Amino acid sequence: MVTWLHQHLTAARAAALAALLLSGLLLALAACSAPPAVPVAAPSPTPPAAPDPAAATPSDQPHAMIPHAVIPHAMIWVQADDARGQVRRVDFTAPISGLALLQQSGLSVTTASFPWGTAVCAIGDVGCPAEECFCGGDTFWNYAAWDGAAWQSYPVGADQSVITQTGALEGWRWGAGEVTWADAARVHAAHAALNWLAAQQNPADGSFGGMSASVESLLAAGANGADAVPPALVDALVDYVTANAVDYSRGGVAAAGKLAVGLVAAGACWPGDTLTPSAYYSPTLGALAADAGPLAWGILGALALDEPMPAESVAYLRGLALPDGGWEWSPGWGRDTNSTGLAIQALIAAGTPADDPAIVSGLAYLAEAQTDSGGFPYDPGPDGTAPADINSTAYAVQAMIAAGQDPTAAPWQQAAGGPWAFLLALQDDQGGVAWQPGQPANLMAAQQAIPALLGQPYPVRRAALPVCEAQ
Repeated sequence: MVTWLHQHLTAARAAALAALLLSGLLLALAACSAPPAVPVAAPSPTPPAAPDPAAATPSDQPHAMIPHAVIPHAMIWVQADDARGQVRRVDFTAPISGLALLQQSGLSVTTASFPWGTAVCAIGDVGCPAEECFCGGDTFWNYAAWDGAAWQSYPVGADQSVITQTGALEGWRWGAGEVTWADAARVHAAHAALNWLAAQQNPADGSFGGMSASVESLLAAGANGADAVPPALVDALVDYVTANAVDYSRGGVAAAGKLAVGLVAAGACWPGDTLTPSAYYSPTLGALAADAGPLAWGILGALALDEPMPAESVAYLRGLALPDGGWEWSPGWGRDTNSTGLAIQALIAAGTPADDPAIVSGLAYLAEAQTDSGGFPYDPGPDGTAPADINSTAYAVQAMIAAGQDPTAAPWQQAAGGPWAFLLALQDDQGGVAWQPGQPANLMAAQQAIPALLGQPYPVRRAALPVCEAQ
């Protein structure tokens, strides 16, 4: 690889990049756009326990794990850091270069031309502008392919690689030094779950059986970007959600927060007269809500919308941590993994350092709650024998990643594996995800597993949304 670069780069650039390539990395020069976030269903008056599988079973619509499977296609995994990524499928009818494949993925790609070839400077808003394509210094986009057992760097640039094999998996990873890649099984699981989710959508109105489930689906789709697989999923879903947003936002600060996270993630607009999370701020209380669960969602939604975040709300949520670690949804309910996972994400997103005692204690509670299966229960119970479920495991994974922890490392590895292994074990061959082992695919389980499989904590994206134009 070093020889190839010396033949095509200027002497100054070759000297700098050759040192990087000696570590086994290939400069691929691309930056990935930060994935959009998505809202989840509003809380019920009772504790947000795990869903009833019978009440959230998939529809009878045909599944579509890989649409148009007869068409040659390749998968692209674009990873922004050690965990967060997006997956795309690209169809092609003739041999195609890695660069062309990336450009056809729907992601925004910034390139620059050099004597040695075309450089990918940025994907979305991650990377460098074309006029300063190497502004990242030692941080750049690594370009690789999955060979069936491991990621392997290319010996040529992305504009010279050739993909002919259907089902090939191409990877782009932003980082410096030795990079950590997502396991291919997790990439394929996220893609399959997104396609399974799309098959559950109501084609008549774009919904998933009401606003609560539709906002959950928006969170899942948004975690993979506004052009999630397949693109029509987001377009029709956003139309349905924005049409019903006003009433939904009046369901409380948690509903307004989830709505905000989802619509920002999808790159949508904000419907007029819809309440934002900041509308629920109480000067008397000094916070968006009195209870930890709704307050966490309110903070996440306000941050997603780039609303001013009163320090009092963040301090209030931190102060709701229980003495023995973790958070409870509301006073008297007892701590649980779901509320704890959300609180950790909200505090980290608001700028609380990962070594803050409240974060450390919250993560310690999650580690204590984890079962030998690698998964997490909603509430371990007094004897710690409650079975793990997908929803609780997903929130725990998102909290770990938000706090900079690796779900594949200690202390998150148990007798049967880690939390990602638990998520993978509950996926069926059509892409659906069961809530607990031995159960059928469950809509809410799939919705909440997808952001965790993609390694995306909330909020996935932050942006002040324009107001929707009147129809």
